[in-house]
Amino acid sequence: MNADVYNLKNEKVGTVELPESVFGARWNPVLIKQVLEAQQANARDPWAHAKDRSEVRGGGRKPWRQKGTGRARHGSIRSPLWVGGGKAHGPRKERDYSQKVNKKMKHSALFSALSRKMKDGEVKVFENFALSAPKTKILASVLAALLNMKKTAKRYDVLLVENAANKNLFRASSNLQKAKAVDAASLNVLDVLNYKNLFLDKEAIALIEKHYKG
Repeated sequence: MNADVYNLKNEKVGTVELPESVFGARWNPVLIKQVLEAQQANARDPWAHAKDRSEVRGGGRKPWRQKGTGRARHGSIRSPLWVGGGKAHGPRKERDYSQKVNKKMKHSALFSALSRKMKDGEVKVFENFALSAPKTKILASVLAALLNMKKTAKRYDVLLVENAANKNLFRASSNLQKAKAVDAASLNVLDVLNYKNLFLDKEAIALIEKHYKG
């Protein structure tokens, strides 16, 4: 499987061979859904938390003696029975939402997503993403031309896959709306599906194959 290689002026400068196992995999929506949900669940931070009777303030003494008052017996004003008391069965921040997905399933889902985007014509390979300076303005003008965007458009909807050495690209892309640069070794299903366009550095192809197939 071959793909055209372009420069940042959108000029064709050659071709590159793509690994069939990575960019020619079968579309598997069931597996992708399972891996995607697990990834989102593993990133979930449980924030809902209701204090129980040991966490609310006050209630250090028995409100009245056990017998002889005619009132119901109580040991603390912070019991769930009292206004201002602890919650008996509320949500707890210790809840674990994580899901187990093995490495082979993650890699298969990633290859399936990459192959689908390649089939749909949403993947483009570039010679490199070398920028003269880590400036958002420079990258914005380059992407606007590559994506043929209108002057009023703000959302780029593009994922740039590069190796970790290109610091200029990572810094320049951090302030662009709906644009993200990721290291080839950190590629994942959520990022691939979250962006319509996938721009690959030619050198990143070998890194993807080595990291996920090796």
